[in-house]
Amino acid sequence: MAEEQTQEQAQPQFSIEKLYIKDISLESPNTPELFLEQDAPQIELKLTNQGRLAAENLYEVKLTVTLTATVGDRTAYLVEVAQAGLFRVLNVTEEMLGMIMQITCPNILFPYAREAVSDLIGRAGFQPVFLAPVNFEVLYQQQREQQATAAQATVQ
Repeated sequence: MAEEQTQEQAQPQFSIEKLYIKDISLESPNTPELFLEQDAPQIELKLTNQGRLAAENLYEVKLTVTLTATVGDRTAYLVEVAQAGLFRVLNVTEEMLGMIMQITCPNILFPYAREAVSDLIGRAGFQPVFLAPVNFEVLYQQQREQQATAAQATVQ
């Protein structure tokens, strides 16, 4: 019986404790003049992901989505949403923890951030923007490759 409990305790565990918006902002500095423009805005998307230990076995992961729309040389709007979550993670290796914080958690957070971004843009009077899904696994692999390349360059 004690052996079963020990094996169960050693099994990797993951749970969502809380999802929340950590920060949210919208700027539309050139309204209402830009509402009269017929040109479609050029959209630039930036994603950042940060994770930190908040308490024992409890990690806060924050996915920040920044969307900037310009018409010509004028900013139509700038939206930034920092969607965060508290995740309980137990019995995983450092490598697995990195993957959880860089792939699993952002995959959970992104739909909430996407909805908040679209809602804010619509409330600002602009056509809502529907962000395409993001493959965080590919982003993670690219980041690891860049780090490996940088480490090799430093050694040489």
